[in-house]
Amino acid sequence: MHPSFMPPRQVKIGDAAAFAGSTPRAIRHYHEIGLLPEPERGGDDRRRYGYEDMIRLLWIRKMADAGIALGDIRDAFTTGTAPDGADSEDGITGTLKRLEENLAEQEAEVRRQRTAVRRMRAEGSRMGLLSDFVTQRLTGLPEGSLRQADLDTLLVTERMLGPLGAAFQATRFIALATHPALRAESDRIDGAEAALDDSVAVDDPRVAHVAAERHAFENTLMAVIEETGLDKDDDALLDAWDTLHPATADDEADLGSCRREAGSMSLAEANSKMPYDFSPARQRCVELYFELLAQDSLTT
Repeated sequence: MHPSFMPPRQVKIGDAAAFAGSTPRAIRHYHEIGLLPEPERGGDDRRRYGYEDMIRLLWIRKMADAGIALGDIRDAFTTGTAPDGADSEDGITGTLKRLEENLAEQEAEVRRQRTAVRRMRAEGSRMGLLSDFVTQRLTGLPEGSLRQADLDTLLVTERMLGPLGAAFQATRFIALATHPALRAESDRIDGAEAALDDSVAVDDPRVAHVAAERHAFENTLMAVIEETGLDKDDDALLDAWDTLHPATADDEADLGSCRREAGSMSLAEANSKMPYDFSPARQRCVELYFELLAQDSLTT
């Protein structure tokens, strides 16, 4: 072979990095973590890389590009076996299995994110970020009939009670969105409750009056829901949820769970963490409203 075409016996770190498609900084990191043995240095005290070094660099690059962690690559090279006792000839069978499982989980997460983005684009609002179950319950409502405050409430409910609980609550907003008179009355009572600020005493007559108004309104709202058949839709909703999420023994034991998704909080825990800026008077109004509800249950 002509001397000008003789390959070098060793190369400097920059040439090694260029050939392997890496960087000198990455190669130095490989040395630091024990992934690539420190090579001999030349008379100028610079590292020199030979054929075997380059082979290892190329394999490292291929494995890293495949998503294998550097620590797993190091273990495969240094022990000859992959973590978890895999004994394949290349020492990475166990690592590849875990990688495939991780990629499958990532693919599922990407699909979930893409579904949410599609819903958001289709709905033109943040409604698409709620769960499928809630979004589907709200499908078909007139454009603009849902308020941002409605979506905010559903978001909080979904966190506290899960998608099923939020889907049931969506029935309320469907009724309000399709009955302007109900919406107006709801706004009026919301305003009356908001007016029970820190300047109002707990025993002020307005507190009990607003609680009674809230109680009467909720009864009217429930009557409208029943008259329009929305309660039958809720029954179908529950059947659909049961099909998708069969109840477990834990669900039966936790009657307030609404069969929450994994990772969601219990209702008691959520109530202790979600802040509401209620004055003592407004809090008393809420208590009086629930007392009225309890009286209803005793008379029916």
